[in-house]
Amino acid sequence: MAPTIDVRAAAPPGSDFAPLMRRIREAGLLDRRRVHYARLIALNALAYGAVWAGVVVLGNSWWALLLAVPAAVFTARTCFLGHDAGHAQIARTRRANRLLGLVHGNLMIGMSYGWWTDKHNRHHANPNHVDKDPDVAPGVLVWTEGQAEGRGGAAARWFTRNQARMFFPLLLLEGINLKVSGVRGLRDRPPRERALEAVLLAAHAAWYFGLLFTVMSPVHAVVFIVVHQGLLGLHLGCSFAPNHKGMAMPDPEQRLGHLERQVLTSRNVRGGPVVDWMLGGLNYQIEHHLFPNMPRPNLRHAQPVVRAHCAATGLPYAEAGVADSYAQALRHMDNVGEAAGPR
Repeated sequence: MAPTIDVRAAAPPGSDFAPLMRRIREAGLLDRRRVHYARLIALNALAYGAVWAGVVVLGNSWWALLLAVPAAVFTARTCFLGHDAGHAQIARTRRANRLLGLVHGNLMIGMSYGWWTDKHNRHHANPNHVDKDPDVAPGVLVWTEGQAEGRGGAAARWFTRNQARMFFPLLLLEGINLKVSGVRGLRDRPPRERALEAVLLAAHAAWYFGLLFTVMSPVHAVVFIVVHQGLLGLHLGCSFAPNHKGMAMPDPEQRLGHLERQVLTSRNVRGGPVVDWMLGGLNYQIEHHLFPNMPRPNLRHAQPVVRAHCAATGLPYAEAGVADSYAQALRHMDNVGEAAGPR
């Protein structure tokens, strides 16, 4: 079961965030890093293009299937750039960030940028809130004992009891799930946005499936798609899963300020440059949630400032290694699953 939130009653909600924001602003950590992002976008585009060029060169060969691995890695990097654009971390204007998001989301990876941004913003506003955060809404998986107790049917209850064991295999489907959910979400977009996104999604499908089924036999193409999308889902799921699962879940009646709401529900993942790169900077989850429009390369510089501020104000600052972060998330899922009944 996730821990409940115990906030110090002496401080009114939000009273401790203003001085932290002032220090972060004075340090220039909210300033745009346009040169850094221009370099990052260019390098990612080159690597992404090189992978697909390799697919064309190898053509109808089983060796081409090995390229599904780097294809998944650099597709995930493209997702991270779309994520940063959605938080207005890259460009100065909303229009430019939206354009970058549409290119990286809809056109390059086939996922609705508008649908994802709306969903992700609701998560940021109320992380781990069972009534407001779509990331902890009951679905195939459940996140609270109440959700587990509400499961009906022997098969559903068995699955819930074993959901921790099924978590990583399920992530293999997450790449497809994001695309399907995005297409379904188009109906809720304004008409002009829906039309633009639909055209870009169709363009993605045309080049992605057209390229693969042109240079490969149907069997090779299908295998490539399965491996590519499966590894993409696993990569993305492993990047997002350690950040909030097993952390505190706010009581709907509690009034929390921005500092408490974001810090107490988030967990950082320790590691070096490799972890930073593989997780797309999301391992600095506390800093990202406190300052969602902070450019990704500035998050590691903000960490010591935020950690010291939390220590001074008495807020726990959660950090874990990579393996431990997954272990904590899986323990939470296993404990919740027990509420569905005996194994």
